[in-house]
Amino acid sequence: MVDKSEKQVLNLPYTGICSFGKYPICTDLDQLDADVAIIGVPYDMGAQWKSGARMGPRGLREGSTLYSFGLDGAYDIERDEMYLGPDCRIVDCGDVDMVHGDLFQSFENTEEAIRKIVEKGAMPIVLGGDHSITIPVGKALDSVGPFHVIQIDAHMDWADHRSGQRFGHGSCIRRLSEMDHVKQIFQFGIRGISSSKKEDIDAAKEYGSVIMSPRQMRKAGLDAVLEQIPAGERYFVTIDIDGLDPSIAPGTGTPSPGGLSYDEVNELLEGIAKRGQVIGFDLTEVSPPYDTTGITSQVGARIILDFVSFILKERERK
Repeated sequence: MVDKSEKQVLNLPYTGICSFGKYPICTDLDQLDADVAIIGVPYDMGAQWKSGARMGPRGLREGSTLYSFGLDGAYDIERDEMYLGPDCRIVDCGDVDMVHGDLFQSFENTEEAIRKIVEKGAMPIVLGGDHSITIPVGKALDSVGPFHVIQIDAHMDWADHRSGQRFGHGSCIRRLSEMDHVKQIFQFGIRGISSSKKEDIDAAKEYGSVIMSPRQMRKAGLDAVLEQIPAGERYFVTIDIDGLDPSIAPGTGTPSPGGLSYDEVNELLEGIAKRGQVIGFDLTEVSPPYDTTGITSQVGARIILDFVSFILKERERK
């Protein structure tokens, strides 16, 4: 028998309600009172090939339970640092309501939800969904602009349109570039055969986008990569899970060999958090139907928790 004085509630990953990281739930945004608001956008009508990213928010929540042991924070043995302590006010706001087959209502609902989160003084963390969800998210952040966009992705996503469709997952960064509150765009991890044509990439370069492949990033080194980003300014970070190599994140509709490693993304995000003010971020394109072991959802959830840790730690230090 276990001594009653030694008993405690463990809240193991496979028990209870599956909110992100098992953080408290607040689905009424009018009642939101938090520093960080996690919200899902289960939308994949913008995908050009394999669907399934609409299940991404649910998969990421499931994967996040691995890191929710309730130990009054997370101790990083490599950095000798405690993160996400009990004073961190993080809530899961559930999902934006989607209207099947209706892009515009789904985007309007997304924009409205993100605006409400910002109005309540919380930083939005958005669980995609295909990458087109970044369009209404970016639009909703105009009140906290101007800001720079930092993208981690295999693909440029700078296509102007496909047969008149301007709001697909291959056009999201081009749409952000057209927003007055977006200053400069940095595109990291770009490689291989892209969703964008050569003229689209030429347009990105003419716009002033900074584009680096994983090979170029490794050759330059992390410090040189970060030096290109203006210091002390605001950043919105958009992460497509296919920016990582498919050997560690296979569960996505458009995997591309030769991607970044987990450690490279982890250190890049830490550097971004130290360089300026992150106003929000999203993580998109996790597609559980192609993630048979759940590893992509777990890697994606870990990246989200890492980045939140770095952002909140910098706020604490300042």
